[in-house]
This record gives sequence, C-alpha cells and structure tokens, in this order.
Amino acid sequence: MLASEERIRLLSLVDIFDSLSTEEIERLNGQLPDVHLKRGEIFYSPEDRSERLFVLWKGRVRVYKTTDRREFTLAVVEAGTLFGEMALTAQRLQEAYAQAMEKSEVSVIRHEDLERLILEKPEVGLQIVHLLSERLRRYETRLEDVTLKDITARLASLILLLLESEGVVGQNYLKIPTHYTHRQLGTMIGVNREAVTRAFTELQDKGLVELRRRLIYIADAKALREATGNRGNEEEQTL
Repeated sequence: MLASEERIRLLSLVDIFDSLSTEEIERLNGQLPDVHLKRGEIFYSPEDRSERLFVLWKGRVRVYKTTDRREFTLAVVEAGTLFGEMALTAQRLQEAYAQAMEKSEVSVIRHEDLERLILEKPEVGLQIVHLLSERLRRYETRLEDVTLKDITARLASLILLLLESEGVVGQNYLKIPTHYTHRQLGTMIGVNREAVTRAFTELQDKGLVELRRRLIYIADAKALREATGNRGNEEEQTL
C-alpha cells in the first residue's frame, strides 16, 4: 500500500477536499478502509446496493454497463479520483460494474462519513456541486456523441476527451499515455472493434493522429477538433 505521506498528498489533490486542512486530511485518511484489487477484478456490481464512494489511490478503474451482452464504458477512472455509488453526490453506479483495469488500490468512504464531513465543512459540499457540474457536462457530451455523430467523429471526440483528462504535453507532441485497445475504445463510443479500426485509420490518413508503440499521439489537435463535428449519415455499427 502507498505510504501514509503519499496517500495524504493524493487525498489533498481530490477536488472536493481542497478546503480541508492537513490535519483534517490526516484524520480522514486514518478513517478510510483499504481495498487491494487484482487486474480484471470486479469490485462493484448491480447487486451491490450499498452507498459508498471510492478513492482510487493507484491504478485505473473502468465503470461500465452491459446490455444484451454488450458493454458500454461510462468512465475510465484515474488515480486520485473520487467515484462511486452515492445519492448524496449523484455519482451513480446503479446497474453498473466497476472493474480494475490493472492492479489497483482504493479506499472506501461511507455515506454517513461524507455527510458528517459536509456538515462540519460546508466548503466540501460546494466543491461537490462544482465537480458534478463538470462531470454532467462531460456526460452530456458523451451522450450527444453517441446519438448524433458518426463513428469517426465519435472517435475524434473521445480522443480529445482522453487528451483533456490524462494527456501528456511534450516537446512538439501530445499523447495519451495509456494503451487503449480498439475494443476498449469501442465500448466508450458504442461501436465494435472493427469500426474503431476503420475510423482510426481514417484519422491517421488525414494526418490527425498517429500510433506509436501502441500509444495515441495527436498530430494536429486543431484539425482533430474540427473532425468532431456531426458528419451525418454514416451507417451505425453497434457492438
């Protein structure tokens, strides 16, 4: 498990805890039970009705739903992120699964503990409002992409979203540091692996993206943004 100092540092970076003092964060850290996850382990499912939030310390987690044996990825959670099933924060995992994409470490915050924290520190509640507004904007963008845009435009939007959330800026390059398979990308935009391959090839042929050592590099972010427009009548290919 991460050293206490590193856990406290990461916890202080979680948006809703910005207003807490070092002493308050240390106290909160001491109250959080830990869960160690293996790669591929599902630690939340539709059968789990308890209200909990998770703090992801290390690794990555995928939140997804299944319909007709198909999967749709709702979010890929990175280290330092708060997520989970709690009506108080509208972070709904109802009818969803949470799965570790790699070896991961999380801690659990119970509903009553967060509610007590908000009563003691109203600033935490205000931060939750801001956080939910930003996540709602992202969800609305994802919904618009899936329902209105063609496959290439969806993929372009997704790449920009991943760039915004985890992208690395280097000298003369932008890249997404996580390796995503075409199947994983497909579950995020509602299409099959073959459709992602064709769309990615189209973006490559236009000089907008590159694939190096299985990582996506953005060659022309401005043009990629232009490619996210609604292209209209391409035939949909579902998972």
